[in-house]
Amino acid sequence: MKINNIDYRTIWPDPANPKIIRIIDQRHLPHRLVIEELKNVEDFAKAISEMHVRGAGLIGATAGFGMYSAILCATRDNVDEVLRTAAKKLIATRPTAANLAWAVNRQLAAVSGDGDLADKSAVLFETAIRIADEDADFCRRIGEHGLEIIREISTRKKGEPVNILTHCNAGWLAFVDYGSATAPIYAAHRAGIKVHVWVDETRPWLQGAKLTAWELKEEGVPHTLIADNTGGHLMQHKQVDLVIVGTDRTTYTGDVANKIGTYLKALAARDNNIPFYVALPSSTFDWRIRDGIGEIPIEERPGDEIKFVTGRNASGRIETVAIAPPATKTANYAFDVTPARLITGLITERGVCQAAEPEILGLYPEKRGTPGKQGG
Repeated sequence: MKINNIDYRTIWPDPANPKIIRIIDQRHLPHRLVIEELKNVEDFAKAISEMHVRGAGLIGATAGFGMYSAILCATRDNVDEVLRTAAKKLIATRPTAANLAWAVNRQLAAVSGDGDLADKSAVLFETAIRIADEDADFCRRIGEHGLEIIREISTRKKGEPVNILTHCNAGWLAFVDYGSATAPIYAAHRAGIKVHVWVDETRPWLQGAKLTAWELKEEGVPHTLIADNTGGHLMQHKQVDLVIVGTDRTTYTGDVANKIGTYLKALAARDNNIPFYVALPSSTFDWRIRDGIGEIPIEERPGDEIKFVTGRNASGRIETVAIAPPATKTANYAFDVTPARLITGLITERGVCQAAEPEILGLYPEKRGTPGKQGG
C-alpha cells in the first residue's frame, strides 16, 4: 500500500543488511512516520508487547522474523536452547492473536531436523519471508472475494455509495499488506465502485482514528470518523449497508475474537438486519478451540491505556494527558468474542463461507480430523 504515493509494507528486511528488520512504529501515526530497526529477539518481543506493531497478521510476521533474529545470536552448541527460549518469550508477548504462536511454531518446525547453524539460519530467514509474503497474498485474495459482496450491494443501490462500518484497524497496517477488513474496500475503490467508510475511533488505543482513517486518506477512500458508540444509531437510520471487521483468533466453529466492542457492533447489526462479515487469513484460525467465549484467552492490558491519551496539541507538540482521576480503578480488556450465530459470513483467502464448522472445514478440508488436536 502507499504512503505519500510510495509503496510500503509494514515489515521488511533492510536491503543493505538483512540481519536488521525494519518496521513502521505505529505508535507515532498519524502524526509522524517512524521506521524502527529490530536487531535482536528482545527488540521483537518489545515491539509486539508494546504495540509498535499490532494486528494479527503483522504480529505473526514479526514473530517469524523474531525467530530468525534469535538464531543470529546462537552457537552450534546452544542453538536449540536459544530457539526454545526465543519461542517462549515471543509467544508470551500477547496471548490472544492466533497468528503469533502459529508463526513461531512454523519456524520451529522448519528447523526441527538436522542441519548446521548456517543452514538453520537460512531456513528461518526464508520461512520468515514466506510467512510475510503469504500474509500479503492472502489479504489480496480476501479483497478479491470480499469485492463481490460490495459489488452486489452497489448494484442493488444502483451505484450509490456503499456505506461500510469498520471497527479498530484491520487494515494493511495490521498485516503485511492490503489488510483483511480493508482489503475488499480497497479492491472495490480501485474497481470504481463508490464506497464510504464509517471509521470507529476504537478506544482506548484509537486505532480507528489514528490508523484506519490515515490509511483511507492515503488511498483516497471517502470516510468519516465516528465515536465508538455511534454505530448503532447509524444502523437504525439506514446509513450502514455492511459491517466488515477483522479478527485476532477464530475458532473452527466460527466464534470470533476481535477488538473489544466488536460484539456490540454485531448485536446492533443483527437487530437492524445488516450483514456482518469477518475477514481473516487462514493463519488466524485456531483449530484446537471449539468454544470461543469459554476458551479463547482474552488479553488484559495496563490501565493507563484507558486513563491517558496521546495526541498532537494546538502548537503541534505530541503530548500525553490524563483523562481520568489518578486513583481510578481500571479494567482494560483488549478483545471480546462474537458468537458465530451473529456473523453473516467469513471472508478468507479461499472464499466466503458461513461461520460454522461444516462450512469452514469445507474450505479447509485438510483440517478435517484435526480440530481439537492441533494449533492454528
